[in-house]
Amino acid sequence: MSVLAAGHPGFLSPTGVEIAFLLVGLVTFGAAVVTVTTKQLVHAALWLVVALGGLAVEYLLLTAEFIAWVQVLIYVGSVVVLLLFGLMLTKAPIGRSPDADSGNRPVALGVALLAAASLVWVVVDAFRTTWIELEGPAQGSTAVSGEMLFRHWVLPFEALSVLLLAALVGAIVLSRKNAQNAQNARTGKNAKSRQGEK
Repeated sequence: MSVLAAGHPGFLSPTGVEIAFLLVGLVTFGAAVVTVTTKQLVHAALWLVVALGGLAVEYLLLTAEFIAWVQVLIYVGSVVVLLLFGLMLTKAPIGRSPDADSGNRPVALGVALLAAASLVWVVVDAFRTTWIELEGPAQGSTAVSGEMLFRHWVLPFEALSVLLLAALVGAIVLSRKNAQNAQNARTGKNAKSRQGEK
């Protein structure tokens, strides 16, 4: 009672930022669920845009503006565009695709739950005794983020860049192979029709 009387918010009196954080988190979670459950590949990519945009809003609410803009520029502006280009270059079906549903949903759900539990356990165990210095530079600032990225995460960052480039090159190779196969099939049909006429 003395804390509330002093004017400090308690656990049962959330601020507007905390309510917005919770609501945006629910929308982001819903978009992520729709992303992995829809059978239309293009819709999955568009719902992924909503999920990644929701994460950017969460970063803004945590006063990590630099991380939020990196999220928008790299993930929403680059990764999703790369996925859409890959879908277009490989001529993936726009509507429902039977190839996208392998029938292994229980196994996929089990693997997803196991991966989520492992990730939560690793994060909780890693940051259990971590203290954030409120007097120092903001954790989402450019200086702190750049120091962490180029000191501890250079190799994964470059590996991810190579992986995305390989995905784009693979999509181009597959699209050219499909176009070549279609052209060969057309040439074969024309040759057979000419032989039939003779």
